[in-house]
Amino acid sequence: MTAVDLDDVRIEALFLSDLQGSDQPTPESIRAAVTETVGRLGEGGCAALVAQEFGEHPDCAPTRMKWARGAVRKAYAG
Repeated sequence: MTAVDLDDVRIEALFLSDLQGSDQPTPESIRAAVTETVGRLGEGGCAALVAQEFGEHPDCAPTRMKWARGAVRKAYAG
């Protein structure tokens, strides 16, 4: 069994959330969305749905993942 990287889980959860980068979400709203999504889907559920999204939407998923990665790093910095 491998250890779960907390940042990866947060990024996946934000990727799956309803938040949009164009809405310029605050760090607080990003953290709330991550908590809600992980609570609803679980760590494994997030990973599975991210994979599904990349399979179904290979044109836009990488852009959203890049946004989610940067947003999580800023929201959880410090």
